[in-house]
Amino acid sequence: MRTSTFALFIGMAYVSAGFLGLVPAALMPPPDDAPPVRFDVLYGWLLGLFPVNVLHSAVHFAQGAWGIVAWRTDHSGRGMGSPKTYSRALAIFNGALAVIGLVPALYTLGGLMPIHGHDALLHAATAAIAGYFGWRTEVSVERRSEADDRRQEARRVEQERRLGHSDRRVPGSEV
Repeated sequence: MRTSTFALFIGMAYVSAGFLGLVPAALMPPPDDAPPVRFDVLYGWLLGLFPVNVLHSAVHFAQGAWGIVAWRTDHSGRGMGSPKTYSRALAIFNGALAVIGLVPALYTLGGLMPIHGHDALLHAATAAIAGYFGWRTEVSVERRSEADDRRQEARRVEQERRLGHSDRRVPGSEV
């Protein structure tokens, strides 16, 4: 899979997660033992697994939009729109979020955004996969032009079969 294809797929997944976090029907109320957050607009558990609020959903949407933009600007190969740059930034950012999500004193980012539980594990997995695509070396596939195809080349034949030997293995044999 190309890095630009990864950027497209992960971008679509994050845009979807961002939009889904804004749908109240997709959110379950937080459990009683959930850490409190100061910013509780649309605060709940997305699909019953991932703690989100509206800021968290906005970050997901921004990450996804950047991935789609990186996929669209694949041809330049440089700058912030590069799929490699996107994958590397995604790996670093989500890796930091995964580590923060595992530290109990930090896992709500001061009450602004919940990033604990399954969400920290998902950020760690995303960071690992994005790191693979961000720092691997791309293998370029060269396609031959039609002029290089030896099947299209006319070559001289020593002796034609229909006018020469009946059995090509035996020199001098006649029909």
